[in-house]
Parts: sequence; structure tokens; C-alpha cells
Amino acid sequence: MPLTAVDAVPALVVIDLQKGIAGLPTVHPFAGIVERTARLAHVFRERNFPVVLVNVDAMAPGRTDRPRPTFTFPPDWAEIVPELHQEPSDHVVTKQRVGAFLGTSLDDYLRKRHATQIVLAGVSTSAGVESTARSAYDLGYNVVFAIDAMTDLDADAHRFCLEKVFPRFGETETTDRILAMLATA
Repeated sequence: MPLTAVDAVPALVVIDLQKGIAGLPTVHPFAGIVERTARLAHVFRERNFPVVLVNVDAMAPGRTDRPRPTFTFPPDWAEIVPELHQEPSDHVVTKQRVGAFLGTSLDDYLRKRHATQIVLAGVSTSAGVESTARSAYDLGYNVVFAIDAMTDLDADAHRFCLEKVFPRFGETETTDRILAMLATA
């Protein structure tokens, strides 16, 4: 369902647009995802709406009774990509799980700023974005998916989320349309 309204206090929540993920083989060019997300962030900042930049710096704890892959994160792995032009007013959430709410301060931060709507962008559509959206929906936020500002490593998973999963939890819209609606809100 397309975006019908912008709440009084929407927040942009950007999932895992960080240096360590920038080189992965995403379905859509990573640079385009970052460019559209940066445009959203710029307008949210201009309007003094919350901008949340989420990164991941460790693997989720998961089950401990099975062997887990070992991976050493490079030193700059979790750094937000510079093209997002991170501002001091941006709130950074570092997660160790798939979604951005569990085990972080995200919900508390958004509630203190009276945000009732979140606009989601980032990677990956079928993991971090979807998990964050499910939690946001369960917590009572109005969820908006910036569908051209997200991508995945798997085309089928990306398409399935956009067509089947996301309409259950919120509204789907393009970056340009979200920006146009923010301009008149």
C-alpha cells in the first residue's frame, strides 16, 4: 500500500549502510541505495526529524550448542559510509542482532522524540530491514518502507519482502514520493 500520510514526527531509520557491507554483491547497486538514503537523511535533518543510523559490529548471540562461523571484522567494518554525511544530531545504534530494536536503545530514543512513524532504508531487505520492521510494527510504530532505498543479496528474497511481507506491516513508497510528502507535511 502506498504512503497515505506523514505523521507529525517521522524518523528515518537506516539499516547497516556501513563500510563492511558496502562491498557485498547486492541486487541493486549499493551506491544508488546510499544516494537515495542520503537524500532522505538530508530532508529529515532539515525538518529536525530524527535520523537513526544503525550499524552492526558483531554476530548475534544465537544458539550456543552448535558450531558458529568465525569472522573477524576489519577495523572499519562498522563505520557508517561517508556518503550519508553523518551529522552530530544523528543517533547511532550499534546492534549485534538482525533487527535494530532488540538489545538496543532505539525504541527509547524514538519515544523520547515522540516519533510515531519510521521510514526504513538500508540492507538487507530480507534480514535487517524486515526484522526491524516487524519489531517496529509490534511496538506500535507506523512503518514506511523506502523501497528504492533498500536492497538485498538475493533478488527473490528482496522481491518477496516487497510484494508479500512489507504490505502486512506498513506502507511502501519510493524515495521521491516520500520526499514530496515530507515537503507538504
